[in-house]
Amino acid sequence: MHLRSLLHAALSVAALAGPCSAVAADALGEVARLHRAGDDTAALKGADDYLSAHPKDAQMRFLKAVILGDAMRSAEAAVVLEKLTEDYPDLAEPYNNLAALYASTGNYPKARSALEQALRLKPGYAVAHANLGDLYAALAAQSYAAALRLDPTLDGIAAKLAQVRQVAAPRSASPAASAAAPASAPR
Repeated sequence: MHLRSLLHAALSVAALAGPCSAVAADALGEVARLHRAGDDTAALKGADDYLSAHPKDAQMRFLKAVILGDAMRSAEAAVVLEKLTEDYPDLAEPYNNLAALYASTGNYPKARSALEQALRLKPGYAVAHANLGDLYAALAAQSYAAALRLDPTLDGIAAKLAQVRQVAAPRSASPAASAAAPASAPR
């Protein structure tokens, strides 16, 4: 299962968490550039250096979580995002990214709860709606697979399982699901 989490959402968090100074914007831009260039070690060092002086900066903390998640350091990313939701409970983006992390480990109940919270906070959050649909498709696949194991003679279950697996299969990055969105468009 693949839920969408977005790098540029980190740059949008500022609009929700408070104004962004030129210094913060420069630091975010540099860390994001390093991450896009594939230098996650330098990106994380830049994020940590900035956060040592500005520990409550929501944007940089979110960006650090995205980098950690992309670097397959999901447990560390989840800790950063969970703390971010505690400090900034009105931000929807950290909940969406937490859901992606929870779903990647098969913790669908926590993923659903995080997505539902994101949507309570931001009802028009298209990415979270799409992620919730993907999550329900994954849950349907689990249920159909269990039904098929229990009774392989059930009519139509194999076809339904194949259909829902096709819907729930990871997609290649599309413009809507990639980090190519402009920073001015909160996701």
